[in-house]
Amino acid sequence: MKINDNVLKVLSNSSINNNVLKINSGQLDRKLYINVNKILEVMGGKWNRKFQGHVFTEDPTDSLEQVLLTGEILLPQKFGYFPTPLDLAKKVVELADIKPGMMVLEPSAGQGSIALEAKEIVGKNHIECYELLEDNCNVLRKLFNSDLIHQADFLTISPYEEFDRVVMNPPFEKQADIDHVTHAFKFLKPGGKLVSIMSSSIIFRENTKTVKFRETFKPEIIKNPEGSFKISGTMVNTVIVIINKD
Repeated sequence: MKINDNVLKVLSNSSINNNVLKINSGQLDRKLYINVNKILEVMGGKWNRKFQGHVFTEDPTDSLEQVLLTGEILLPQKFGYFPTPLDLAKKVVELADIKPGMMVLEPSAGQGSIALEAKEIVGKNHIECYELLEDNCNVLRKLFNSDLIHQADFLTISPYEEFDRVVMNPPFEKQADIDHVTHAFKFLKPGGKLVSIMSSSIIFRENTKTVKFRETFKPEIIKNPEGSFKISGTMVNTVIVIINKD
């Protein structure tokens, strides 16, 4: 069941307390309310006048998160490491406008789908990668044979402005992509450019975290086709975000 952006925007403004989901978007027109109510009922919620919200038998936080990420009602799943499909990796590198001699960073590099595309332009000694998972790091070290591959939680690394370009596909769960992109931006030199795959929910979510991100960076946002990550095992809806550093 596909869910339109207007319904997703309303759902993104909801709050959950003691298994009760409440909509915080004010008075909705009848058609929109019916559509929102239908989705919540399919998710397992039932309107309760006493609580002025939809009551679930268990905490609906994870179910709501996957709806906001995929635009569909699917089986719950985690949105951590999913390899970047080759066509998207190529698109990210193309949009980054990487030139020979530039220093390039890929944080949360996975097994290097994006970094390998950048390597074709700048060579292995101009690419630095951070990756948390040991198995992925071992793959990266074999591919790059470089001292610039680091096993670490990227969010714990103190920023240093040494990179002309940052290209990335961060984890999405619980809006972690915003945290990773915000942190990665600090590694850019003045005049640098960051290009990242992100959840499409950054377009319609109106929570403080998302609004602050949009207002701070004013990113250029390009929607990716639906099902772009199907080959990687997830139906999460994504965009490509471009941010320039003055």
